[in-house]
Order: sequence, then C-alpha cells, then structure tokens
Amino acid sequence: MDDCVFCKIVKGLAPASVVYSDEKVMAFLDIQPVNFGHVLVIPRAHAKELSELDPEIGGQMFKAAMVVAEGLRKSGVKCDGVSLFLADGEAAFQEIFHVHLHVIPRFRGDGFELRFSPSYGTKPGRKEMDTIAEQIRKAISK
Repeated sequence: MDDCVFCKIVKGLAPASVVYSDEKVMAFLDIQPVNFGHVLVIPRAHAKELSELDPEIGGQMFKAAMVVAEGLRKSGVKCDGVSLFLADGEAAFQEIFHVHLHVIPRFRGDGFELRFSPSYGTKPGRKEMDTIAEQIRKAISK
C-alpha cells in the first residue's frame, strides 16, 4: 500500500530503528513510545486488520514479540515486565491501519494503565454468556 508508513518502512523508504527482522515480520522502535524500548512488530505484507492477516504470519508476529520481550529484559532498558497490545480497528484505538503488535517494557509506576468501563465489575449471568458464546461459535463456523 503506497501511503502506509509501515509498508514504507518494510520497503526501506522510511526510517526505522529495527530490532528484529525475518522473512515474514519486522520489529522496530515506536516513535511515540509508552516507555523507552517500546517496540512494534508488523507483518511485512500489508494487512489492515487481523481478519486480513494470514494466521501463520500472526503466529510469527507473536514469536517475534516473545524474542523482543526477552531482549528487552536482557538489554538494560528499564523493564520489569512486558505488556503486549494489539488494537484492531478504529474503535479499538488502531491509528495506523497495518496490523501491528505493541511490545511495551513495563515497570512499577510507569503511568501506563488500562481504563475499564463503569460496567466492568458487573458479571454477566451464565445464560447470557452461553448465548453470546453460541453467537460467536456460529460466526466462526461460517
């Protein structure tokens, strides 16, 4: 995709500080990091959203994230833990529409947090959960 910044990085037309690369995926530092060492893992082939991503490449992205996470822990970058985050779609806060997995080094007091809706503490009943599960199973089998 011509206007995709991540595709430009893959093609060498835009700069990136690459930390990992193989034939299917790349990983490079985020230019607007949550914490120093924040890495993005992307597929080399353009996929706007998860549903467009080849499952094998998705698996390779996760394997690369595991390698990067281990590297972060050993690198000397402040990293007492690692959060993985993937936003799929605008409502999920995806900003660049090329699938990407965030690998974020974490430490106590870093200020990064997830905020939950006011209904978070309300647990649905089993019947409601079973109904939703059935809807999802039917959608998966189509």
